Amino acid sequence: MAFIVEKTDNATKARLGRLETAHGDVLTPVFMDVGTLGTVKALEPRDLFETRAQVVLGNTYHLMLRPGAAVIEAAGGLHSFMKWPGPILTDSGGFQVFSLARNRRLTPDGCFFNSHIDGHEFFLGPKESMAMQRSIGSDIAMVFDECLPYPCDRERAEKSVSLTIEWARRSKEEPHAPGQQVFGIVQGGVYDDLRRYCAEELVKIGFDGYAIGGVSVGEPEEMMYKAVDASAPFLPEDKPRYVMGLGVMHQMAECVARGVDMFDCVIPTRIARHGTAITCKGNVAIKAAKWAFDQSPVEEGCECYCCRNFTRSYVRHLLASGEILGLRLLTIHNVHALNRFMEEMRAAIADGTFSQWKEQTKKETTQNERDDND
Repeated sequence: MAFIVEKTDNATKARLGRLETAHGDVLTPVFMDVGTLGTVKALEPRDLFETRAQVVLGNTYHLMLRPGAAVIEAAGGLHSFMKWPGPILTDSGGFQVFSLARNRRLTPDGCFFNSHIDGHEFFLGPKESMAMQRSIGSDIAMVFDECLPYPCDRERAEKSVSLTIEWARRSKEEPHAPGQQVFGIVQGGVYDDLRRYCAEELVKIGFDGYAIGGVSVGEPEEMMYKAVDASAPFLPEDKPRYVMGLGVMHQMAECVARGVDMFDCVIPTRIARHGTAITCKGNVAIKAAKWAFDQSPVEEGCECYCCRNFTRSYVRHLLASGEILGLRLLTIHNVHALNRFMEEMRAAIADGTFSQWKEQTKKETTQNERDDND
């Protein structure tokens, strides 16, 4: 398996790439759609094909609890279980060390969690995480790490970085599924020197790709970019770089300008369930009363199934009525919108107009936000 950088932008660090995986090539920059429990919420695999999705994410912590390794192994792995033939990336459960802090106890070897389902205690560390990802058979497995909260004091961050590096080393030593790639994760909070140190130590261990974790956890936007700036330059140019948990259009464009190739986020499915559409002009609250008689599509010019066939008026009616179809149609649109956005970004890098395209994207999104607040 290899990562090929096919073109680099002259004015920025943006790059076109192709990541080879056991289940097909991934064109980068790429947005990866989150399917925590082996499904992208409200969508079927055929919907994902139609929205031009490339990669689906599964979550080790959640899949370990339900349905469990034995069930997934009996099905022949997660690809077969969920009937998705394309690439799958699995998070290690490290994010749950952060998000479920009230229900876990940290040790040098991993975490004791109290299940969010029934409260029973179980242990998850590098060995257990990699074993579960081996059972899942994902194309890309993330090392087990500790995602730091914001804010976080210096002493706590130093201890966390040491733990993350040690867990990365142990994760690398564990057996992997055939063809499975393993990515390291840079942590360090808001401390530039810790991020550089973490990145350099991970590179010494050697991974197939590298993620920048611990961003978009409540910090201001400029601090997020600062964390990327403190991490990306110290990662190999011939390996993919992945910012975890990021799915806002202009933020992804800014990170691509800094040399990042991969992103994931629950945003497109989550905000669809709250009645919000992602468009190239910014987010639009389709549940708003002002769209009750609007016979235009959710987004003019969009070619997704929702926009080709239905109006804002109808989708708003479904949402207001609590009809499941409304959530499904808006999810189809949002997932398509972000995948289309990445296609446009790749095209801009290819034709040398990325810098202008990036600035125009940010301007249009900001303008829409101002209009909605008037």
